[in-house]
Amino acid sequence: MVQYNYPTIILLGEGSLAEFGRRLKDRDHKKALIVTDKTVEEIGIVKKVTDVIAAAGLQYEVFDETHPNPIEEDVEKGVAAYRKGACDSIIGLGGGSPIDVAKVIKIMVANPPPLSQYDDSKGGDRLITQPMPSLYAVPTTSGTGSEVGRSGVIILRETGRKTIFFHPEILPAIAVLEPALTVGMPPLLTAATGMDAFVHCLEAYFVNMFHPMADGIALQGMELVLKWLTEACRNGRNIEAREKMQIAASMGAVAFQKGLGMIHSMAHPLSSLYGLHHGLANALVLPDSVLLLEQSSLNVEQIAKIQKVRSIFAECGMGRGSLSESCRAFCDSVGIQMGLSKHDVPSDGIDMLSAEALKDSCHAGNMVPVTINDFKKVLTAAL
Repeated sequence: MVQYNYPTIILLGEGSLAEFGRRLKDRDHKKALIVTDKTVEEIGIVKKVTDVIAAAGLQYEVFDETHPNPIEEDVEKGVAAYRKGACDSIIGLGGGSPIDVAKVIKIMVANPPPLSQYDDSKGGDRLITQPMPSLYAVPTTSGTGSEVGRSGVIILRETGRKTIFFHPEILPAIAVLEPALTVGMPPLLTAATGMDAFVHCLEAYFVNMFHPMADGIALQGMELVLKWLTEACRNGRNIEAREKMQIAASMGAVAFQKGLGMIHSMAHPLSSLYGLHHGLANALVLPDSVLLLEQSSLNVEQIAKIQKVRSIFAECGMGRGSLSESCRAFCDSVGIQMGLSKHDVPSDGIDMLSAEALKDSCHAGNMVPVTINDFKKVLTAAL
């Protein structure tokens, strides 16, 4: 196990969970709310974590009702569980969804409702003023990187739209990257979460902003995914592959503080309207989104960025001509079934998806400005 800070304390490698237990002993907590989902509970991971927490002398309450695409009710129920259990700290355990819910529970146990007023697109972070409880994250997937991020995404009841809640202080105090906790991910979930990490890195790198640190992290993250995701899908018990994918996921989340792009603006309504896994939704629109960029009028710097990513594909033995062709081949290689229609997204839903994508704030960082017709073009091609 190794530790590094960026700025979250990151415990990485075999033995990280045990070390987390030792660290908890040094903190003056009495009772933690563990925010997770029923799948993580059923496969026995919750017990592994609660055993460590109990050994550290900390009591706990388990809230396992988070949805795959978390909704406002998840937060409300979690806040009620926190208060009923008289908890004083929170542990997000699972994929990005439980960790996102844990972050927003942290906001809402300390700050007054309604949740909607804290919408980041409306500058809601300035209203988050009250001292909040400590938060820790134990990811069991390798995709969102939510364990090192400063935001959570929740579907609001009023709008039915994925909404970002941001504040520097919802960054987990400790992230526990124990690769053994991810070996139970089936191949398709491994592929979908891994593609989420890849798209985070790619879109962040393509944002038109000077941020050399984020760019360097994004490039390294893409390389890790290209080198290790196929192996993680093929041999889920390969601890090295699992660990490398955990690193790539956290790197993607660090990189996208720079911003994201049109892929995420489409992925969000694909999840909220049609229930697609977020990483899968990203993968399904990735190739045609990149093709739109390739067909756009780009400046020298933008062309150089596309060529740089193409070179990483080539160095990893994944180059298939253009960048969009390489992205499509990579999705195929990890078992992603391409085609929105194959995942129950109807052609008559394109107009609504495009309208919702245009309302999503992520595309503000896209390499080129996009219109509703661009979204329609990409989504139609991705059917």
